Amino acid sequence: MEAIKHIFFDLDHTLWDFEKNSALAFEKIFQELNFDINSQQFMDIYNPINVAYWKLYEKNEIDQETLRVNRVKDAFEALNYYISLDQINTISHLFIEYLTSNNHLIEGTIETLDYLKDKYILHIITNGFSFVQDVKLQKSNLDKYFVTITDSEAAGHKKPHENIFNHALTNANASKTESIMIGDSIEADVLGALNFGIKAVFFNPANEMVSNEEIIQIQSLIQLKNIL
Repeated sequence: MEAIKHIFFDLDHTLWDFEKNSALAFEKIFQELNFDINSQQFMDIYNPINVAYWKLYEKNEIDQETLRVNRVKDAFEALNYYISLDQINTISHLFIEYLTSNNHLIEGTIETLDYLKDKYILHIITNGFSFVQDVKLQKSNLDKYFVTITDSEAAGHKKPHENIFNHALTNANASKTESIMIGDSIEADVLGALNFGIKAVFFNPANEMVSNEEIIQIQSLIQLKNIL
């Protein structure tokens, strides 16, 4: 790792606690709409559905609107809780609006970034919606750590496509040998980076099984201190 000068982080699920902040957003929505739904029980259903739709989005098999609406619709259907299409659209819009009302971070985020910021040049590569990601970074005070922010809309491609990594490295004026990617998605972040030709670290707090034993894994962000 001696040659590394540039560290590229994913945002959601890696630094920004998407699940916790999402649960709080849905809790607020359900209270406002007088829905008798436990937000955590809803999240248990919603999370895997959301992940599945994001994978389709990353493969360009669905657009933003389909992702935004159908993940909510499918979650309510799985709960056997009937709501109208108008209500689904209302919840989908409110969710995006309320999502950044809370900005809880993954444990160890600030300590890790404080450790890394004086040793490396830090960047973000995200597939998230650009207008939402910018607000997340600002409200959570993470923006001060990162020199460049590359989002899939600006790059015209989503991770794991090589073009978004190329776009990010060009913006950062970084070479492949100087760069490393850190993220929670084995497909989008890790394999995307490795196939592009840069090193990668899999942030794997759930300790998922990985077929390639050579992939560097961490279960907590603080472990980066032992690697970088």
